[in-house]
Amino acid sequence: MDIAALVTDPSAWVALLTLVVMEVVLGIDNLIFISILTNKLPPESREKARKIGIGLALIMRLGLLGTVAWIVQLTNPLFEAFGHAFSWKDLILIAGGLFLVYKATKEIHHNVDPEDHKEDMVGAGAQVVKMSFAAAIGQILVLDLVFSIDSIITAVGMTPHLPIMIVAVIAAVAVMLLAATPLANFIEKNPTIVMLALGFLLMIGGTLIAEGFGVHVPKGYIYAAMAFSALVEILNMVSRNSKRKKKAGAKSTLH
Repeated sequence: MDIAALVTDPSAWVALLTLVVMEVVLGIDNLIFISILTNKLPPESREKARKIGIGLALIMRLGLLGTVAWIVQLTNPLFEAFGHAFSWKDLILIAGGLFLVYKATKEIHHNVDPEDHKEDMVGAGAQVVKMSFAAAIGQILVLDLVFSIDSIITAVGMTPHLPIMIVAVIAAVAVMLLAATPLANFIEKNPTIVMLALGFLLMIGGTLIAEGFGVHVPKGYIYAAMAFSALVEILNMVSRNSKRKKKAGAKSTLH
């Protein structure tokens, strides 16, 4: 089907809208990781690192779309073990999941026991671990690859039309680009959100490993749990701010 026919086909527009929403939702995982990682850089380098990281994600996904036939072959079985036929996709998901679990666990340990890592801290009493710009981009690139392959295989399963996939990927990455800095700033200003986000990454890493071993975990359950946890934390933040304001008001009245 050519471009003109796709533009006038209502089912193509429905497929495009569905795929854009799906790609944006799948991009949340990547965005949380990028936000946490870039917040460990000096303030003047953070936005640049986010743009480069997300830009690389776009280039990678568009490049993978150009090799759709090869991407589809990644799901072909390579060998069988533990009663499951493993493909390249499975191995990539397992490796990415292990990397995510390692990173999330390490960051949780840094946040829970900062005294253990004083030599790694930037400035007196800061909670930010030193990281080079190149190391941050390298780690973002690793996760970009894992999430990009998962994203493209999902797109291929939803529509056979390459133009729809390309538009959906560009739209989803554009949303990530717009949301990256506000999300990173919000995470930085709210320390409890950092732990919640790291918990999300730990859960996502575990899910990737499970998927690699052939245990399908419905994404709806994962994102529903994330949304519920985020809502509870937002209510806690509102409650804390309200108590703080009341306390400040009481002190000003006394003076």
